[in-house]
Amino acid sequence: MRYPGIVIQAVGLTFGTMAAMLLAYRSGLIRATEKFKLGVVAATGGILLLYLANFAMGFFGHSMGFINGSSMLGIGFSAVVVVIAALNLILDFDLIETGAQSGAPKYMEWYGAFALVVTLVWLYLELLRLLSKLQSRN
Repeated sequence: MRYPGIVIQAVGLTFGTMAAMLLAYRSGLIRATEKFKLGVVAATGGILLLYLANFAMGFFGHSMGFINGSSMLGIGFSAVVVVIAALNLILDFDLIETGAQSGAPKYMEWYGAFALVVTLVWLYLELLRLLSKLQSRN
């Protein structure tokens, strides 16, 4: 209610990002090489550790202001997290395609679908955070 229209914007951006990443993956513009996978997993792990540290600091009355703040640093941080979340979609697409090509058992379809849904939810939440930071600056 604080930011009217933000939910529809975030949903549209989420599905638009997914479509763009799928198109980039299918066209071969972005390939899921081992170095790419290592970089994306390392960046995702770094974000996880940063969020966990911020959560733990909250128990002692402190926080990393840039994570939730609407400063330029906070907006930049959110933009970087959105990019990392979008790159995780490439890993999900590769997992699904590799499983299909290698003749993985039928139950493995759920792992690919679950991974994709988790990434989409994360991307949606991060886009909501970024949009709210941008709108709170106005």
